[in-house]
Amino acid sequence: MFGTNDIYSPLWHNGPKPGAFYDFPASSTTDASDAGFKRTSQPITTGSSVIAFKYDSGVIIGADTLVSYGKLLRYRDVDRVFKINDHTIIGVGGEYADFQFIKKHIDQKVTEDYCYDDKMELKPKSLFNWLTRVLYNKRCRFEPLWIDVVIGGMQDGVPFLGHVDYRGRAYEDASIATGYGKHLALPLIREKTEHQTGPLNAERALDLSKRCMEVMYYRDCQGYSQYKLAICDGQGAKVDGPISVSENWDFALNVKGC
Repeated sequence: MFGTNDIYSPLWHNGPKPGAFYDFPASSTTDASDAGFKRTSQPITTGSSVIAFKYDSGVIIGADTLVSYGKLLRYRDVDRVFKINDHTIIGVGGEYADFQFIKKHIDQKVTEDYCYDDKMELKPKSLFNWLTRVLYNKRCRFEPLWIDVVIGGMQDGVPFLGHVDYRGRAYEDASIATGYGKHLALPLIREKTEHQTGPLNAERALDLSKRCMEVMYYRDCQGYSQYKLAICDGQGAKVDGPISVSENWDFALNVKGC
């Protein structure tokens, strides 16, 4: 029988606290930095679809600049794709407040890399693995972060692309989409990247991303006409935009009700 203060078995005596082997954000329920904050019980202020795919020399991630409050198109100039460093980019959908929470910790990691000045930077696969463990840990504590994160970049000179959802489920692929993009954009991307002869170069990749964002704007009621693209290749990473969809509503004249 253990004393009242011995809350862990002898297996962990003088060892790490269970669940604290990794550096999980706000892993302790009594963390002073977490005091006064309420955890998200369900998504409220959300971003819509994210698209991403590899091309012959890099990775593109695209998302519109809209964050909705329920079905209200509330915030129309919000970044949902980011450059983390010269090797890594990310895109996010889902509850934006939860993403702001995790983005703070990612920024801290980048700052620490800069301060160490040891020529080591956060690579896309490292960020992908870290987010997988963090989101799975939060899910196991029944306080999930309601986000879909797409991580891309150049890993040792090779394009990398991965996806992590709010349950901590993760996979790598050549083309990824979240939300309605899975149904609207992913078939277009796979047609160009998997079923067409010849490599997909940077110019064709940009055209494909613009086409996907146009289709999602027309078909998704929570889509928006303004979007940004995060691009990472051997020359570095950058975010282009905001870019506006070329709207054409002439076909609406032929749409008639019952």
